[in-house]
Order: sequence, then structure tokens, then C-alpha cells
Amino acid sequence: MVAIADRIQTELVEARAHAEAMRMVEAVLFASAAPLTIADLAERLPAGTRIARVLEDLAAFYSARGVNLVRIGDAYAFRTAGDLSWLMASETVEPRKLSRAALETLAIIAYHQPVTRAEIEDIRGVSTSKGTLDTLIEAGFVRLRGRRRAPGRPVTYGTTPAFLDHFGLSRIDDLPGLEELRGSGFFEGRVPSALSIPTPSDDVELREDEDPLDDADLFAPLEPEEDDEAGEGDTRER
Repeated sequence: MVAIADRIQTELVEARAHAEAMRMVEAVLFASAAPLTIADLAERLPAGTRIARVLEDLAAFYSARGVNLVRIGDAYAFRTAGDLSWLMASETVEPRKLSRAALETLAIIAYHQPVTRAEIEDIRGVSTSKGTLDTLIEAGFVRLRGRRRAPGRPVTYGTTPAFLDHFGLSRIDDLPGLEELRGSGFFEGRVPSALSIPTPSDDVELREDEDPLDDADLFAPLEPEEDDEAGEGDTRER
């Protein structure tokens, strides 16, 4: 009987500790302006907290409520339930619309990262202004990854967690593949047999053909966006 009583007491203590951990994680995530990773949460919670389990239980608890706990890349945040987003429409600020050139460039980076400016131009078939890339970086959708181990050591570009958050993606591979794009009517008429959509990856680790960025790369000034809709952009590699 004593052993059973001790076990029940232990389980009660663990249950109370878990409930308190849920309250703490809930408070931290609600107060945070940006999604937080498990490592971010671990810095603020008592040592030994089973954060992954806490997040799993919180997500289940909020799954049917007005806000949901969602995973964004490797981080977590509370977001308005998808079926209630219309309630926020009158309170949202109209964001600056990206140009067609910027959207095309962003799509290429998302699917082909890490990718250089010259590779973007090769895929688009037109030159890409440096201002377009700077606009995407300033918007927080694109980041400088590294430098390609190739002549001229061109900068490689990739997407950010803000890109996932803005487009409602949990992971970069949630982007639609060729069959999904075809089924949605994105392609009209017959799809060329040679056309393929790569499986995207936003792994933060540099690849074998990439070198780390220099400090000068990280503090390079942004330039005004140039119009490259007609393919008349600066063709020099950043």
C-alpha cells in the first residue's frame, strides 16, 4: 500500500509540474513577438522541463480553440485559427505588394535554394536587378546563406522562417509539387515533359560547395529596387 501511495503521490507531483510548465510555455509564446524554438523556451523554463511534450499537449488543447499552436520551421507560435481569419480582415494593414519580378525571384529561391543570382537569372531567362533581391531581404523573406565555391565566389540565397510564417507553411517541403500545381490549374494546356519541380530544402547548414559569409556581406547597404520586369537589370553578381 505504501508503494502505491508513493507512486500516486509522485504522479500527482509530476502532473502539477507538467501543468505549470504548460502555463509557463503558454505565457512565453503569447508574449513573444516572434516564433520560438525549443532551445529558446529551454532558456526560460526550469531545467528538466519536457518541452516537446508540453508543446504537444498545448497544441492538442488549442486545436479546437480560436487560436492554434502551430509549428513554423523549427519554431512555435500562436496563430489565429484558419477558419476564423476572416474576422481579422478589417484590422489588418495592407502589406506592400511584391512586383512580378520579386515574386518570380522568391519562388525560384524557395524551390532551388541555395541559389546564386546568376542561377536565378538563368532560370527566369532575364536579368535580375540587385534591388529586387534587396527588397526580398528587407521584407525578411530571403537571407544571404554563404558564398559558392566557384569563380567570383557568388553569394547564395535562401528563404527564412518569416517566409514560412507569411505563407502559412510549417516546413519548406509543404510547398506544392508538380502534381499539386498541375491539379490546381496553375499550368494551362500541356505540361512540357522536361519540366520538373525540385523538392525544396531550407537546411540552415552550408553545403559542401558553400563557404561562410564575411562580415562585410552581412552589413552591405540595401539599394532601391530597380524595375527588371522587362529584363533590364544589373547583371553583376552580388
